[in-house]
Amino acid sequence: MKFDLICTDTKSDARAGVLTTAHGLVETPIFMPVGTAGTVKAVHHRELIIDINAQIILGNTYHLYLRPGIDIIEGAGGLHKFIGWEHPILTDSGGYQLYSLGTNRKIKETGVRFQSHVDGSYHDFSPEYVIDIQRKIGADIIMSFDECTPYPCSREYVRNSLQRTHGWLKKCIDRFDQTEPLYGFDQTFFPIVQGCTYHDLRERSAEFIAEQNREGNAIGGLSVGEPHEMMYKSTSIVCGILPKDKPRYLMGVGTPINILESIALGVDMFDCVMPTRNARNGMLFTSEGIINIRNEKWKNDFSPIDLNLGGYLDTLHSKAYLRHLIISNEILGAQISSIHNLSFYLWLVKTARKHIIQGDFCLWKNRMVQKLAVRL
Repeated sequence: MKFDLICTDTKSDARAGVLTTAHGLVETPIFMPVGTAGTVKAVHHRELIIDINAQIILGNTYHLYLRPGIDIIEGAGGLHKFIGWEHPILTDSGGYQLYSLGTNRKIKETGVRFQSHVDGSYHDFSPEYVIDIQRKIGADIIMSFDECTPYPCSREYVRNSLQRTHGWLKKCIDRFDQTEPLYGFDQTFFPIVQGCTYHDLRERSAEFIAEQNREGNAIGGLSVGEPHEMMYKSTSIVCGILPKDKPRYLMGVGTPINILESIALGVDMFDCVMPTRNARNGMLFTSEGIINIRNEKWKNDFSPIDLNLGGYLDTLHSKAYLRHLIISNEILGAQISSIHNLSFYLWLVKTARKHIIQGDFCLWKNRMVQKLAVRL
């Protein structure tokens, strides 16, 4: 993998770059649609490429390990071939999913023992095994095995967790460096900064991750319930330490406003289930604000969903028609809403990139943040 930094905004730390992977180029800042189990929910690959303009998608080690199983993915020749996706893929290590299991997992220094949410069976993830799994999945970018701490969380627990996560990281790096990719193309490994909202622990973790000198770095453990200002402060601290010539990935973030503010802090890559999850419930993100399409006010509104995006579906279907589909629980409603929200997220980061290059990012960002906070 190669990362070329094209330019940095003069009034913020926003950056425009190009990420080169074995499966193609990714222009940053970028949002990655979440394809947890080998699919972006309710969206076909054709729409991902043509309508949404997705350049990279995300898969999840935990979910793919449980279903369909790593042997099946390996038998297909890796995840790209199994799902028929010829573009870049990033896989999360499963640390966040194990965090969300709560009492159905036990954390040890050697790894995590957990109970499957599918059939109740027990499994063990060690740092080494997670690397082996991601080698077999065959993503272009794979993540370190870490513990995502909750918010709020005691300082003592976070300190102990951070020490454990750093120890796991060294084991991940050793295993990654001792093994080879299985499908004839290079894979890239990203460590993950943790530390909850404790600034000194975030600094310590960022410095440790930077010392590992990998090709890219991630920021985890944020957007788990802490106030947005705390998230921005932690992100700012970490971005000030991580190398400027390498991509920075803020995991699991977030709202359109979160993304714009984090771009201004120097983040290059994002993912979140929000655009598709909220779409299935009738919440649309648009260039003029947020729409709850279930509301009565849209019943007789025959205007397009969002003319500013210029997408095929955004101009083809009216708000009234989409409301009818969502209220009627028609599958097409979830599909159109999901395509729209992902199109908006990709439009947002693409437009941010354009303004970074033009030199007026902050002016545009501040106007957009005001619009995006409006409930229409």
